[in-house]
Amino acid sequence: MGSTMVEEQFVHGEKALSYAREFAGARKKAGGAPVAWLEDTMRNLGLEVYTQTFSRTLPFPDEATERFLVKGTNVYGILRAPRAASTESLVLSVPISEGARNNQALGLMLALASYFRGQIYWAKDIIFLVNEHDLIGMEAWLEAYHDVNITGLTTSVMMGRAGAIQAAVSLEMSSDVITSFDLAVEGLNGQLPNLDLVNLFNAFCQKNSLLCTIQGKLQRSDWDSLPAYMHSLQTMMLMVLKQGSGRPQGDHGLFLRYHIEAITVRGINSFRQYKYDMSTIGKTLEGIFRKLNNLLERLHQSYFFYLLPSLSRFVSIGIYMPALGFLVLILVLKISFYGTV
Repeated sequence: MGSTMVEEQFVHGEKALSYAREFAGARKKAGGAPVAWLEDTMRNLGLEVYTQTFSRTLPFPDEATERFLVKGTNVYGILRAPRAASTESLVLSVPISEGARNNQALGLMLALASYFRGQIYWAKDIIFLVNEHDLIGMEAWLEAYHDVNITGLTTSVMMGRAGAIQAAVSLEMSSDVITSFDLAVEGLNGQLPNLDLVNLFNAFCQKNSLLCTIQGKLQRSDWDSLPAYMHSLQTMMLMVLKQGSGRPQGDHGLFLRYHIEAITVRGINSFRQYKYDMSTIGKTLEGIFRKLNNLLERLHQSYFFYLLPSLSRFVSIGIYMPALGFLVLILVLKISFYGTV
């Protein structure tokens, strides 16, 4: 996707924290998702604001509240591209559920929406989505957006749409103090986003000196040593296990079934000495969206099948599939041999 030569200018970290505090207060007052507050705030930022209600009868009770029926409301605002027709779009989403989770992510999303609204270089619509009940809300929104019904969800009619979605980023942050970012790529049934999107995230992390991990593990600096090889193998096997589970490791995983490249970025607050402010995090997301804004076509040049021993290294399908093929061939020959005896 080229270099990271865009000049990020987002400096509204304090505004993001202010939005986060306001959202936390509105959330506590409403006793759940503050839909009215979100609508008013997004509308005041100059976005086209829409809501979507949904419900889903679960085949088993919800573990937290022992309920069979899940109801919720998704709120999304659309920033129309001033330089092009609404034929393509990008998505920045933040999942919200019960509790105080993702207040900071929501605050940063609103601050970015306010900043993006004042820029004139956007050639794609940008959708700012707040989805309730995590994967259920995201699936409801995606099904309604694409006018399909795969899972039997009951949803309201979607009143507002942007262009065809080219890429999406799901953001999760639940602390004012962020020490690192973890990238989740595994989607439904082991699907993966195009490797270029992973490389783009890694490039902007390096540009802004952010500490970023995959599978919660940092890349070792002594990469050519035995401990480093074992560390990379462990990281890669964790990815294999998560792919094998078939479960999406974030809301991004549901975008992949619609051929939309997507990742989930999680802010981590751990014991590490590095600490990053909201402005630095916002600049990273701004850079990613500005690069995606320059796309002339869907991401397709890079790999869709790969394993990641670290964020900066990958194992392509051309390396690991021949070995797997030989193992299967041996099994087939053995079965054939015993079948003829």
